[in-house]
Amino acid sequence: MTNEQRILNLIGLALRARKIVTGEEFVIKEIQSNRANMVFLASDASPSTQKKIQNKCTYYNVPCVTLFTTEQLSQAMGKPRKSCALCDAGFAKKVHELI
Repeated sequence: MTNEQRILNLIGLALRARKIVTGEEFVIKEIQSNRANMVFLASDASPSTQKKIQNKCTYYNVPCVTLFTTEQLSQAMGKPRKSCALCDAGFAKKVHELI
C-alpha cells in the first residue's frame, strides 16, 4: 500500500471519528478559528477556490495538501468534496509523517 493510499485511509478514518470538516466555507471557518491542523484541497479544484483556501492557509500557518484529485478525496470521504480540514493533531501528525 502506498503512502498516498494510507493518507486517504486516514482521511476516511478521521471522517468516521468526526475529526474532519468538509465544504469550502466550513473549512475556511475552521482555519480562521485555529481549529484546523491540516487542510486537504483537490488539485483540480477551481482556481478561485484554490486561491481562497491557500491564502487562508498561508495567513494562518496551516499546512495545505494538494496531492489528491476531487475523485480521490470524494472516494475517501464517501461524498463529493473538493476540500476538507483535519481538526485533530494526532491525525495531522501521522499524515505529515507519510508525506
